[in-house]
Amino acid sequence: MNTYENSKKKKQKDLPWWVELLFVQIGLPDKLLIKILKAKKTSKEFIKNEKKSLIIFLFVLTILTYFYPIIKHAKNKLDCESIAKNYIIKNKNTVGINNREIKMLSTNFCYGGEEIYEIENLRN
Repeated sequence: MNTYENSKKKKQKDLPWWVELLFVQIGLPDKLLIKILKAKKTSKEFIKNEKKSLIIFLFVLTILTYFYPIIKHAKNKLDCESIAKNYIIKNKNTVGINNREIKMLSTNFCYGGEEIYEIENLRN
């Protein structure tokens, strides 16, 4: 009889803290607990069956997250250079300056250089 009581106690596990808090203390409906436990079971099965796919997905997501700021910075610099080049062509006297020099001046301006101000304005 003593072994029967011990086996019965082992079968009755303590409730997890979140079940104790949400459903015993606060009193949320039992239907919600059933849905949460079903979702937990299906998610464990999904993770068990699709482990390789999930690892690949997380690896790709990590790579994209790592390279996104680098790509965004490069795009912003290219946009800045394009805008600066158009500004130089429209507002400065570019006679005698070839296209490569204009690109060099626009790059210099985007990185904080002030050589663009040494070119005379067209209005002068």
